[in-house]
Amino acid sequence: MPTGSPSLNLPLAAGSSIKDRVRPPNAAELEGIPWLLTLTAPERRRAEAALVVGEAEVGDLVCRVGRSPTYWFGVVEGLLKMSNDNADGGSVTYTGVPPGGWFGEGTVMKREPYRYNIQALRRSLVAGLPIESFHWLLDHSIGFNRFVMNQLNERLGQFIAALEIDRLNNPDARVARNLVSLFNPVLYPGVGEVLRITQQELAYLVGLSRQRVNEALNGLSAQGLIRVEYGGLRVLDLPGLRATAMTSRKASSTDTGHGKKS
Repeated sequence: MPTGSPSLNLPLAAGSSIKDRVRPPNAAELEGIPWLLTLTAPERRRAEAALVVGEAEVGDLVCRVGRSPTYWFGVVEGLLKMSNDNADGGSVTYTGVPPGGWFGEGTVMKREPYRYNIQALRRSLVAGLPIESFHWLLDHSIGFNRFVMNQLNERLGQFIAALEIDRLNNPDARVARNLVSLFNPVLYPGVGEVLRITQQELAYLVGLSRQRVNEALNGLSAQGLIRVEYGGLRVLDLPGLRATAMTSRKASSTDTGHGKKS
């Protein structure tokens, strides 16, 4: 979600890169790749033979602004963030990418340079499908095409919501809407009911202090919508969380004058 994020001060990898640490995925890792289920048996064998996985250390850039895509990427384990840098040196965070999330299909389809950075917030296992294999599946697989279309449709809705979040002055609404986005079962099927994230990582994504995020989470927990657990958050009532986020958004708009009638 477009938010001015606090500085991460994360180190970039020195010496080695993710490309130096790639290997074929094992059976358990393949099971965590949702779009493989949409393929026919021959298509799946071809895709599995092309897929690679690699460890991204904290601060590693999986994708960099201006670089041309060579893979379509997804998160098997861990947490990434999509962001860009402002002219004033600040960082704008668009969204987090938790397990099960695949991203950058629009860039790969157009074969254009990345307009954003994808950076690891923690040690993460990232899968990559070579760009030529991606285009082969687009040309030959109906199931894969449906998956990509659903991805693009869901992401469009996500970024429309992100524009609304960016205008909110209500911190509770910002946290609630970001959580709703991260628990999107279509974009991030690997999350399930528990999102493995620390309050500091969530603060990076939302663009608020850890203390303010903690206050918002306590409020959502008191409403019975989420439960803060060791190392993560459990959603107890996703429809209720969506409703709370929308209610907070409307209240915030009214408070700032956007909801007033002339």
